[in-house]
Amino acid sequence: MEFLMNLSDGKQFTIQLLIVLICLFYGARKGGIALGLLGGIGMFVLTFGFGVSPGKPAIDVIFTILCVVVASATLLASGGLDVMLQIAERILRKNPKFLTILAPFVTAFLTILCGTGHVVYTMMPIIYDIAIKNGIRPERPMAAASVSSQMGIIASPVSVAVVSLTAMLLAPGVKHLEGFDGYLNLLAITIPATLIGVLAVGIFSWFRGKDLDKDSEFQEKIANDPEFKKYVYGDSKTLLDVKLPASQWAAMWIFLGAIAIVAILGAFPELRPAFDNGKGVMKPMSMVAVIQMFMLITGSILIVCTKVKVNDIAQNAIFRSGMIAIVAVFGISWMANTMFSVHTPMLKTALGGVVQLYPWTYAIMLLLISKFVNSQAAALAAFVPLALGIGVDPAIIVAFAPACYGYYILPTYPSDLATIQFDRSGTTKIGKYVVNHSFIIPGLLGVGVSCVFGYIFTGMAGYL
Repeated sequence: MEFLMNLSDGKQFTIQLLIVLICLFYGARKGGIALGLLGGIGMFVLTFGFGVSPGKPAIDVIFTILCVVVASATLLASGGLDVMLQIAERILRKNPKFLTILAPFVTAFLTILCGTGHVVYTMMPIIYDIAIKNGIRPERPMAAASVSSQMGIIASPVSVAVVSLTAMLLAPGVKHLEGFDGYLNLLAITIPATLIGVLAVGIFSWFRGKDLDKDSEFQEKIANDPEFKKYVYGDSKTLLDVKLPASQWAAMWIFLGAIAIVAILGAFPELRPAFDNGKGVMKPMSMVAVIQMFMLITGSILIVCTKVKVNDIAQNAIFRSGMIAIVAVFGISWMANTMFSVHTPMLKTALGGVVQLYPWTYAIMLLLISKFVNSQAAALAAFVPLALGIGVDPAIIVAFAPACYGYYILPTYPSDLATIQFDRSGTTKIGKYVVNHSFIIPGLLGVGVSCVFGYIFTGMAGYL
């Protein structure tokens, strides 16, 4: 299709974006595994039709989901999840609505400790079970938790995004902010701004959607389809009065201990083994590898030390939902990376001119680029040097650092896709028009509030 390849970059981008949206729209309408399979059609059109070189699917993310899902499924099979649910039920018994506030803070703090939002996959099955067994619309805490897990990246002392932004702001030849020495000064702004944004997400989510007992569509489904009701609720009996055996308590502590170790290794990179990066520089093992390794170790220890029936692991709901999420992530991430990577230079040039004229639009431009590249660190690396080069005040860059999270705009990011699969009730979903999905309002609200308070705190620190 020579005529397609001869079109201008702008026209190619428009047509390709339309193709990606059609694949997302139809895949979302079909649901489940179809969302990933449709990525193959998009890839065919992009490569054979436009001659675009295939991009890279999110392999690290896919493997991380795989490892975490296997560990979580093993926890469920061992009965350790029942212990967590029992404790959670006791805490939430008087007022279970607190889950919608607590869940996003839990996932945000895990991200801050570990430097990656992928730890959210561990929490989603737990959040869902607590919600559905307490009559809470699962969309409320689950969408909030997914969004908040990604918001925590710019507030994490061990994230690539924070380390990269600090280095760029202190690079030679760049206008330095008076009194800004880097790392801790940046975190002093991003951490409180992010946590206030997370609180805003939780408060909004508390009131979103209909209560399950008032949702006529949901009630009709469970009334007319006993299998669907069984799938949604699973074992509907309460765990509050059940005396759980010691092996199940051991399973829970093994699992929580593994998460604690991962968090410590994330906070203290010197505890991780270091390897030559090929340029004579020793670098600590990446947190992606650490998470994957310790999740597999956790599953292994649970099998050895508890009464797990191995065949039950691959049969439970957590494992099935996780495998569907992996297919969806593979197809969509491959298609999106193929399209956006080839147009990054054009987008940088076009957006850079706007920012030069109107510096306050920096946050919007960074938000959009983040969506295009699906990475906060990559968005910062692509846009911050350009912004500094055309004279954007470094204080603006610090103030609007939370805007590097914009990949919730379209429901293509792994944590969002996995969350949809983990919500067996179907309340967390992609809407008819694709953009009206469960994550967009919490995302816009959380990032917007974080940016507003980031600006306030930057002014209070004397940088503006």
